[in-house]
Amino acid sequence: MTQISRRNLLAFGGAGLGLAACGNGIGGGGAPRLDARVDATRDYLISRYPGTQDLMSKSVGILYMPLMTEATFGFGGAYGRGALRINDVTVDYYSAASASVGFQIGAQQYAHALFFMTQKSLADFRRADGWELGADARYALPDGGGAIGTDTTTTLAPVIALVFGQAGLIAGASLAGTKYTRILP
Repeated sequence: MTQISRRNLLAFGGAGLGLAACGNGIGGGGAPRLDARVDATRDYLISRYPGTQDLMSKSVGILYMPLMTEATFGFGGAYGRGALRINDVTVDYYSAASASVGFQIGAQQYAHALFFMTQKSLADFRRADGWELGADARYALPDGGGAIGTDTTTTLAPVIALVFGQAGLIAGASLAGTKYTRILP
């Protein structure tokens, strides 16, 4: 019985990720909409968390994920699309997907941005067929006053992840296990 449950879980998770990829149509007009969402996300970060301007100026590239949607009932998944910008110009589009299993229930939406602080971290990300956020990344957390929680350890990290704008019924948001894949919107 346990083996059947695992098999069903894997099949359902694979089907969900497969369906999420169906929106990857060439010439679907998705790029202008996605760029507009990324612009709004960037502007929100600057207005709400002024400390991000310092991160933006020091980074060599930023991956903006304007909307991640996560749902879970025993097993769960999250999916979103965004754009990688270098010098505030979109160079590639990416999807982010993750899956989880455990005692969990709920749904939420959130946004996140990955600040690539070194040329090597950016090159590794762009070269990868499917990139996962690794142990070399550090999280910068916005506080209630609009400041970004960075310190010397964080600013020396090759990748800084900022999760913000959470809304929903799941406490917290984690990017652990999230896979980023280049797409054509």
